[in-house]
Amino acid sequence: MKVTLYTQAGDENGTMELPEAIFDIPFNKDLVHQALMRQLANTRSPIAHVKNRSAVRGGGRKPFRQKGTGNARQGTIRAPHMRGGGVVFGPSSDRNFEKDMPKKQRRKALFCALSQKAREENIIVLESYDVKEPKTKDLAALITKLPVDRNVLIVTSGKHVGLKKSSSNLTNAKTIQAAYLNIHDLQKYRKILLMKDAVARIEETFLSKKA
Repeated sequence: MKVTLYTQAGDENGTMELPEAIFDIPFNKDLVHQALMRQLANTRSPIAHVKNRSAVRGGGRKPFRQKGTGNARQGTIRAPHMRGGGVVFGPSSDRNFEKDMPKKQRRKALFCALSQKAREENIIVLESYDVKEPKTKDLAALITKLPVDRNVLIVTSGKHVGLKKSSSNLTNAKTIQAAYLNIHDLQKYRKILLMKDAVARIEETFLSKKA
């Protein structure tokens, strides 16, 4: 799979061959969807919470005597059927939304997403990005010179302070390290801008037997 290689000035400088084991995998819609749902579920935190009868304050004594009042016998005013009582079957903050997925399936889903991006010609490679001082306007100017129509995910081989700081104020760009590539970002961003050295890092991270 060949993609266009660009310079920091925004000019084309030939093509680059991407590893077929990562960027030439048949697309599996169900597998990608499963990986995306897993990631979203694992980042979900339960917020809604109600108190059951054991958590509601009060109700320590019997509200009225057992017999002689004409009312049904009651043990506590915090019972679910009483006004101000606990809630039955309400949402609880101790719920667990985590989902599991085998490691091989997660990586195959990632490769499927990357391969689809490559087939749609939504992957471009940048030779390097070297600046003395990180400036948002410089990165924004570069993006306008590249074939980016909506938004872009910039993938670096490691920590890149210049790109990270420059993209932090851009609403249509995000910088991420190659080791942290994930399904959600690949689905969210239309274009993928790979730094040239990030391609080898992706291959090393996700195809290594030790990884």
